[in-house]
Amino acid sequence: MSDVTAVESLVDKHQLLKKEIAKVIVGQEKVIDQILLSIFSGGHALLIGVPGLAKTLMVNTISKALGLDFKRIQFTPDLMPSDILGSEILDENRHFKFIKGPIFSNIILADEINRTPPKTQAALLEAMQERSVTIAGNHYKLSLPYFVLATQNPIEQEGTYPLPEAQLDRFMFAINLDYPSFQEEVDVVKTTTTNIEQTINPLFTASEIIEIQHLVRRVPVADNVVEYAVTMVSKSRPNGTTAPEIIKNYVDWGAGPRASQNLVLAAKAHAILNGKFSPDIENIQAVAMGILRHRIIKNYKAEAEGISEEQIIRALF
Repeated sequence: MSDVTAVESLVDKHQLLKKEIAKVIVGQEKVIDQILLSIFSGGHALLIGVPGLAKTLMVNTISKALGLDFKRIQFTPDLMPSDILGSEILDENRHFKFIKGPIFSNIILADEINRTPPKTQAALLEAMQERSVTIAGNHYKLSLPYFVLATQNPIEQEGTYPLPEAQLDRFMFAINLDYPSFQEEVDVVKTTTTNIEQTINPLFTASEIIEIQHLVRRVPVADNVVEYAVTMVSKSRPNGTTAPEIIKNYVDWGAGPRASQNLVLAAKAHAILNGKFSPDIENIQAVAMGILRHRIIKNYKAEAEGISEEQIIRALF
């Protein structure tokens, strides 16, 4: 199959996929779009929102529709790294045997990741970046495709441990989850207070998703689009010569090179999901908010004056 045919086929299947997910999830289209962009680009996503907004149901539904294995890990203050990765035990023959933890799955929901201490948060780092884990000196490869979706309560809530910048940078997208609209909430209540259960049909296989990830990387990009992405990221750094005044006044740290890589990758995925064979500047702008939101560290002045990350990012356009 040629890449052109593959893109046309993907556009059709993407529409079917969204209809399948909509059987269970009411609204939240932008959130679902960004999660799918992450998966098809081979990245990870961080969902930020208060409890009760159907984050677990959303991830479970998406994993079923994609035909992937799904495991949920509830992060708590007493969770240990071995609870995530697995551990070695002595079997009846006095030999060490490795029992795999929940991290060995295609889609991992790291629920309330900022409720656990940094030691356990760091257990995800190698898995997210290298798609492998090292336990007791042994190296274990994770099955592909591999995708971590972490949920995070707003930082202001009690009993939370903010994620360090190094770990935040591992997430391709940071996605804000808002309350549903009035009509969406009415629809949610109607569909969840009956005995009727919707069946989700898997539309993809693991190997098809891996092929889509390869297809995304093969999409050609014009030099001016790459330069636009790199320029946008470099302007986010307050000590840079091209930084606008809003960056110099309100930002402590800007985005690193991984942001530029993710902007181009996500723009490629965004382009082909919309039937285009190469991304343009509009595709970069369409994905920029989710990719830069968690990589721009505001200073105290921005907090005091109520300047949001969104206002700062819009200035970079």
